[in-house]
Amino acid sequence: MSGNFSDTLTDTAALQTIGDWLRWTYSRFNEHDLFYGHGSDNSWDEACHLVLQALELPWDFDPSFYSSRVTATESVRLAILVRRRIEEKIPTAYLLNKAWFAGMPFYVDERVLVPRSPVAELIANGFQPWLGDAEVTRVMDLCTGSGCIGIACAMAFPEAQVDLLDISPDALEVARINIDQFEFWDRVEAVESDVFSALGHGDDAPKYQVIISNPPYVDAEDMSDLPDEYHHEPELGLASGNDGLDLTRRILREASEYLTDDGILIVEVGNSCYALDEAFPDVPFTWLEFEQGGHGVFLLTAADLKKYLSNF
Repeated sequence: MSGNFSDTLTDTAALQTIGDWLRWTYSRFNEHDLFYGHGSDNSWDEACHLVLQALELPWDFDPSFYSSRVTATESVRLAILVRRRIEEKIPTAYLLNKAWFAGMPFYVDERVLVPRSPVAELIANGFQPWLGDAEVTRVMDLCTGSGCIGIACAMAFPEAQVDLLDISPDALEVARINIDQFEFWDRVEAVESDVFSALGHGDDAPKYQVIISNPPYVDAEDMSDLPDEYHHEPELGLASGNDGLDLTRRILREASEYLTDDGILIVEVGNSCYALDEAFPDVPFTWLEFEQGGHGVFLLTAADLKKYLSNF
């Protein structure tokens, strides 16, 4: 169904409980042409995300309390949020200024992409078995956006210094909000940088055990076909040339200079994984698998980056 959703808002006067709002929101989402890809993949989970978070309730909220009544003020807010989600196609994470990554709540707004990377699973596993016994003292989150990947790394490696790099001053403002939220002022730094440019070269350049990046990787064809919800996200964080690999090529050429000898590079390229294999058929990319879903994330060791540098 399409059309003006505002005409149905009179229905909300009959909604009294949390369960009423969950059911009604779910039904309205099903009536309209929405896309789910910013934290949920179906209308029921999206309805739960919006209603429960707007009411400041936890994910594991006991369903026996669905009969709890919603106040008039809360009802007005919920009605506005549901209307904007449907009419303006704004992702729920932007409406609530909150997105979850690695089990942690992050502030987000339209200056950054909504976190949705599968690499949270790698962080939870401490990047094993690839790091082995290497002591992790420094991690780089390249193209950091909200800072969620790097901050999750700081949580996983409590002794590590983490640098959040991004070319966008707007994105770095959001990353600093999240640094403040998690009180990581002493170990996490947000740095404005065009890929590695702010780090210098040679002996003075910092070395990292882990460089992890979720760079722009959407190719030109996919950019033209993106659902409306994605047009609320900054194009700078999505588009990367005709084949989606413009920035990834730069990372591959330059990353080895900033890795320790036993370091690893992890990069998410999504559906551009096929173009990457085609562009560099001789490079032994390790394509990572995820128990919780996700694809298009490769790993290369520092040694492999140096060995195949001429390919890039």
